[in-house]
Amino acid sequence: MTRVAAVDCGTNSIRLLVADVPAEGAHTDLLRRMEVVRLGQGVDATGRLAPEAIERTRRVLAEYTAQARDLGATAVRMVATSATRDAANRADFEAMVHRTLGQLPDVVPGDEEARLSYLGATASLAAAAAAHGGPPPRPPYLVVDIGGGSTEFVLGDAGGVRAARSVDVGCVRLTERHLHGDPPSADEIQRAEADIRAGLADVAAAVPVGEAATLVGLAGSVTTVAALALRLPAYDPVAIHGSRIPVGAVRSVTAGLLTATRERRAASPVMHPGRVDVIGAGALVLRVVMDALALDEVVVSEHDILDGIALRLARP
Repeated sequence: MTRVAAVDCGTNSIRLLVADVPAEGAHTDLLRRMEVVRLGQGVDATGRLAPEAIERTRRVLAEYTAQARDLGATAVRMVATSATRDAANRADFEAMVHRTLGQLPDVVPGDEEARLSYLGATASLAAAAAAHGGPPPRPPYLVVDIGGGSTEFVLGDAGGVRAARSVDVGCVRLTERHLHGDPPSADEIQRAEADIRAGLADVAAAVPVGEAATLVGLAGSVTTVAALALRLPAYDPVAIHGSRIPVGAVRSVTAGLLTATRERRAASPVMHPGRVDVIGAGALVLRVVMDALALDEVVVSEHDILDGIALRLARP
């Protein structure tokens, strides 16, 4: 058994997982945290990480560093993704991480991000389905990880990843580019959808998405859509992990989010405060993907790149 700490620093949030990972089988969570720090604030427009965003990230990372040490993690890996990849002042961020964590982050390319997401998402798929009384999802899987700056598409099966592609259509990026109204106008939504469809054309050129038997959706946008579709009275990761959401429910939830005001979205008992302003764009990505690829349902996973980082760290 190896005790490891994984940190995933995306465009919208920074997350920590401290887990015991055996040589085989499921890992055990000791601590799982998520804080919205919006590191990628304005990166799409300026090409730079804002100093205040780096400082917000530093404060949370300092807490994570202390907690990983107190829990006795023997190895730590921090992965940074879209916002950091795109930033001209990436060195400022890396220097802050080195001072705070004691080591540099791994700023991974999109394909590596996709592979880590696939590893984390598929490791517990069968167990999650069994917990809901359903059969295991059928491979090949198309794993779709909707992040703040980018979305990763990975096709694979029990043998591993067959093909992967990362495209710049994350929920923060799309919101900052297009969805400015409260609620957004029809024209704004159309422009966002056009960006998503252009990204899907790039994906289709690299990933044979038509071979997928099961769509697996990851990350906060997808899990929040699932929580709304399931009409949960409060956010419940156990109820969400492994749930199957039909495309009709995804369409209905997405339409509701895109026509609601910010105040109304914030009033939902399942909505994280840091996701209120970008959930419409995240839901739109999921709805457009399902419609464009004619997929009837999405299997929702609470496990994602964070779990993949921990598993790869313990089982190199």
